[in-house]
Amino acid sequence: MLLPYATGLGLGASAIIAIGAQNAFVLSQGLRRNYPVMIALVCALCDALLITAGVAGLGTLVATYPPLTKVAAWGGGAFLIWYGCSAFIRVFQDEKLTENANSTKGWRAILTATLAITLLNPHVYIDTVVVLGGIGGQFPSSERFAFALGAISASFIWFFTIALGAAWLAPYIARPITWKIIDIVTAGVMWMVAWHLLAPEIRFLLS
Repeated sequence: MLLPYATGLGLGASAIIAIGAQNAFVLSQGLRRNYPVMIALVCALCDALLITAGVAGLGTLVATYPPLTKVAAWGGGAFLIWYGCSAFIRVFQDEKLTENANSTKGWRAILTATLAITLLNPHVYIDTVVVLGGIGGQFPSSERFAFALGAISASFIWFFTIALGAAWLAPYIARPITWKIIDIVTAGVMWMVAWHLLAPEIRFLLS
């Protein structure tokens, strides 16, 4: 059972550790100390559910029904554009890290944003349900749980590392110019991912 677990751990890490909207969000909120533990837990639990569903066979179903990915692309792209605009607007505002930074947004708003940035991004489903689920489905049934557990472990390790690591670094970079740079990078990543999602759909409509 060690080999499928190690395979799941390695493949899970390679799928999750990449520059993208979700990781940019986790980092930016961790630096602001906006409920980093809750954000990491929500992201990891969502990954766990999707990976488990993919290994159980949902990945094959999603791959054979393209309209699902189209709906997710338009919805996710719209949300990422909006979130990127929100981050860009903050560049022109004075923002400082305070001892009460985690109260700048309520936990409900942070939870909603975390779920949206996670579940409205088609890449999440492709990486967890389709790719990891498809690979895990190739293992014998007795080893699929170990593969899924390895991939889930990678998700928990990664999200808690970047969320808590960013929160730990926050006091050392608590300068207004730092937040402006963070918001510019966040906006850029959100818009880049949104364009990547929507460009094929736009080209299809114009063709």
